[in-house]
Amino acid sequence: MGYTERMTEVELPIRVGTPDDWNTISSLLFAAFHSTMDQEASDLDRAIWEPERALVTTDGDTIVGHAAAFTRDLAVPGNVVPAAHVTMVGVAPTHRRRGLLNRMMRQQLRDMPEPIAALWASESRIYGRFGYGLAAYRLEMAVESAEVRLPAATSLARLRAGTPAALQPELAKVYDQVRADRPGWSSRPESTWAYMLGDSAWHRGGNTELRAVVHEGIGGVDGYALWRTRGSWTGGNPDGDVYVREVTAANLDAYLALWRFLLGIDLTRTVHYGHAAVDEPLLHLASDPRRLNTRFSDSLWVRVVDVGAALAARRYVAPVDVVFEVTDELLPENAGRWRLTAAPDRPATCTRTEDPADLACDVRALGAAYLGGTTLSALAAAGHIRELNTGALATASVAFGWHRAPVSPEVF
Repeated sequence: MGYTERMTEVELPIRVGTPDDWNTISSLLFAAFHSTMDQEASDLDRAIWEPERALVTTDGDTIVGHAAAFTRDLAVPGNVVPAAHVTMVGVAPTHRRRGLLNRMMRQQLRDMPEPIAALWASESRIYGRFGYGLAAYRLEMAVESAEVRLPAATSLARLRAGTPAALQPELAKVYDQVRADRPGWSSRPESTWAYMLGDSAWHRGGNTELRAVVHEGIGGVDGYALWRTRGSWTGGNPDGDVYVREVTAANLDAYLALWRFLLGIDLTRTVHYGHAAVDEPLLHLASDPRRLNTRFSDSLWVRVVDVGAALAARRYVAPVDVVFEVTDELLPENAGRWRLTAAPDRPATCTRTEDPADLACDVRALGAAYLGGTTLSALAAAGHIRELNTGALATASVAFGWHRAPVSPEVF
């Protein structure tokens, strides 16, 4: 009688990255995301890559897996907190389904010094099993510019165009002014701005170079837009597209002036914007909102790494005194009961307690609710939170809300 001998796979080692790893990692990631290697784009990535925060899995001398994080802050309700920006995650196709991603993500979480982590999910089914909750959404727009009118200007718009690199100091000033009040917006050090404004052929994707315009208000520059265009003609008529990277404005005048400009670019008929917030003002300013052609999609996923520090770091819109019974399979130190006490006029506290729990949930639910865009009540309706003390859910759900919907203006 014959038999089949089953060989036991050796667990591949994971180590911290080194600067010398980059070229191999870059090739791995371009292949994993089905792109042709582009050296200029790779050089831009390398400038913001932090090897000391990179984990690589090796098979002999070959790197077959990678996961990294950027050291940046994230605006959350009422505060700005350190957040690991998880990125550049990939496994070689020859080494899939061997648990490499699972091991790298678990180790990354254990090594994080920040109270929260955030990421964009290439596949939305993956990261929930690592405790990430869907915390922010976005609207993708394909605006029929000839069919949409905005309110008339009340004053002469003062717009100034220039190269993104030349305007970068002014862009950064406006961005920093606005982001403190927008949950989901990340800090941008100089290296990140250089990356954001990088303009390789790979980033253009067949469109024009990145272009910039700023709006000048009474007190100086108070808004900007970044965009590309692509020309086309249908039946002898212009039918070009505008691809908006960002619209950032400190006030309504600047916001309207920038959108009038974008909707009025000659020889174009559709303006695409992939990072609109679910409370985007354009929804209420457009003469025909249906012509915005919105599509609802996910944005940031958030992982609470330190329950006590994370819940104490943000602010709350109403008084709340609630005990959570938290489960966390990957970070057992988060498990147990936590009392959150907060009010709008003072910092919150979140400490361990032996008191009876009011609400029970997995850590994923706390991540989903953390930026104020997903209500605790909605999570309870989906079975992700259990109310153990009648009335606690409604009170806590209101407190966790915020006056602006979270969104991320960039994919990292």
